[in-house]
Amino acid sequence: MPYSVAVAGASGYAGGELLRLLAAHPEFEVTTVTAHSNAGQPLIAVQPHLRSLAHLTLVETTAANLAGHDIVFLALPHGASGAIAAELGGGTVVVDCGADHRLTDADAWARFYGGEYHGAWAYGLPELVHADGSKQRDHLAGVNRIAVPGCNVTAISIGLAPAVQAGLVSAEDLVAILAVGPSGAGKSLRTNLLASEVLGSAYAYGVGGTHRHTPEIVQNLTLAGGTGTTVSFTPMLVPMSRGILATATARLAPGSTLESVRAAYDAVYGDEPFVHVTPAGQYPRVADTIGANTALVGLAIDETAGRLVTVTALDNLVKGTAGAAIQSTNIALGLDETAGLSVNGVAP
Repeated sequence: MPYSVAVAGASGYAGGELLRLLAAHPEFEVTTVTAHSNAGQPLIAVQPHLRSLAHLTLVETTAANLAGHDIVFLALPHGASGAIAAELGGGTVVVDCGADHRLTDADAWARFYGGEYHGAWAYGLPELVHADGSKQRDHLAGVNRIAVPGCNVTAISIGLAPAVQAGLVSAEDLVAILAVGPSGAGKSLRTNLLASEVLGSAYAYGVGGTHRHTPEIVQNLTLAGGTGTTVSFTPMLVPMSRGILATATARLAPGSTLESVRAAYDAVYGDEPFVHVTPAGQYPRVADTIGANTALVGLAIDETAGRLVTVTALDNLVKGTAGAAIQSTNIALGLDETAGLSVNGVAP
């Protein structure tokens, strides 16, 4: 018998991507899809690309409609997941694609998000290396509550964590500049996300340490062994519908070389199905990750500045959200970690 699955927030971009991937999962069957303003409409009316799920109708997002499923994916706005999740029983695996259960520090939640703090769940970035060399994957087996990372956080954490863990860079004075597609901001109508505002332009937002993903990045890189971790993180909206290209730099520790850096990354990611380090001198493109649950990492040393440079590409809706959710759920349930997920992107 397949696991019964409900997706809350199924009319949005993250919810739609969850459904696209779940439709091909050999062990999961989507039986319920929920929405807010779109409740009552056929799913196909708001997600017309999901032809195999045309039989589903969106219902209201309530705990009652989500209860009774084996797995519930919450693709809801920040602040909306906590209350609903609290009403779902322990027999259901609940996966939150929002921010409500990511942060372990209640004060950080208050500063960057505000509202009620609902506590931290098992963190859904399996490849994140810890200071002792273990992986976050070890903390996902058998859990029934999973917090999916922020998409920008995933790109920066994957790019820098191995070097931090190996002591090859300082965790102080980390800098990350990201080119991101507007789908990461959700489907709500906003003037700054209109095509006429985005096409032919690029602009920075969340400048000066104000972006909500900042404390989550610090949390991850501290877990990787960083001391006094600080990050200056600036995302830039660029005219691609989906994807992230994260260029992150860190001060090299004395004696660190490109060879020692590559050895550290190969040790952490060499056997990972979804995180791949590109060959020396080659750097990833966002285009090569679209539609796939992959993160590609390129490495360089800026000898003059004495800094490591990492370039990480991923699809914000797959490895950055929906793919990570499904990958982590597979681990929690003891299934093949790669079930329902592809490493092959879409080109051109």
